Amino acid sequence: MNYMANNKNDSGTEPCTSQNDDTGSYDGAVSQVTQPALNTTTLAAVLKASADPLRLEILRVLETDSFGVLELCNLFDTKQSGMSHHLKVLNNVGLTETQREGNSIFYRRPLARVNDPQSDAIQTLLELVDQTPIETERMDRIKAIRAQRAEQSRLFFAKNAEKFREQQELIAAYEQYADPAKELLFNESLKTRDSALEIGPGKGSFLSDLSTGFNKVYALDNSSDMLNAARQHAAEHKLDNIEFIYGETDVAVAQKLTVDAIVLNMVLHHVASPRDIFRDSQALLKPGGVMILTDLCHHDQDWAKTNCGDLWLGFEPQELTQWAIQSGLEESESLYIGLRNGFQIQARKFINSN
Repeated sequence: MNYMANNKNDSGTEPCTSQNDDTGSYDGAVSQVTQPALNTTTLAAVLKASADPLRLEILRVLETDSFGVLELCNLFDTKQSGMSHHLKVLNNVGLTETQREGNSIFYRRPLARVNDPQSDAIQTLLELVDQTPIETERMDRIKAIRAQRAEQSRLFFAKNAEKFREQQELIAAYEQYADPAKELLFNESLKTRDSALEIGPGKGSFLSDLSTGFNKVYALDNSSDMLNAARQHAAEHKLDNIEFIYGETDVAVAQKLTVDAIVLNMVLHHVASPRDIFRDSQALLKPGGVMILTDLCHHDQDWAKTNCGDLWLGFEPQELTQWAIQSGLEESESLYIGLRNGFQIQARKFINSN
């Protein structure tokens, strides 16, 4: 298998942003971008666009997640026409960004850009916005939206648990993401191998490696069907050091679980709120513990939603990096793998430096 190690350039561009050819390897070409200096006209436009209480509240809730227009309308009891207007104003000055997920457009906060004065000014403004607490009622609505997304994922796996591997391999064979995950996990940087947690173990294949590499292993899944499949795999292979937990990561946090390593293999694009995974993982990791994540780079192959139950069409590498840093995790090694079908896999390692 052909891996491409992390080779970010000075502009912060990640290898995933380049297109791969049909040989299954990544060409590594990235372009340098010269960022314009911030001027008073640009700064005035940013401040003018943000000078509205509702827009500031929209920016505040976007700290928690990405949302579609109708979801934001629900959060703020606002008509779609009015919400679209506010989002257009924010988007025009770079206070929000859009990302297409199949037929839907989601709004998120802009990703921070290196050596960009306008980006620095926007990030400073967002830090000020975050000092305002989110109202309890609005937070409850955010949780309700996440619950709807999670239920959508659970229903898919309830119907497709038996043929999950077959559907997953429409995108990537198990070895194409499991091998780089093992390469990042089992090396000299992992000082302690007492315990590990796999979030979304699927049918349990990676649990075999974790079971032999750690004294204690936890398997967490919010799909009872998939958790039962992983439990059956463990029984058949006599993996007797695994404890199975049903629920989201907040369940493990509530149990005050702490581990040396967390693994998520091709799971994040099924998660209702991916950003929360990083926050919860930081809480679950011991100091110096590692988080190993494999997932798709952002793509436009919408059939993955229907055939594979994906909630998100992959992620930009910088997006994962930003979530990790905001959660108190330190970016470490990365591998990027181009596939013949046009997908690209990113294998990432983050360390809890706290």
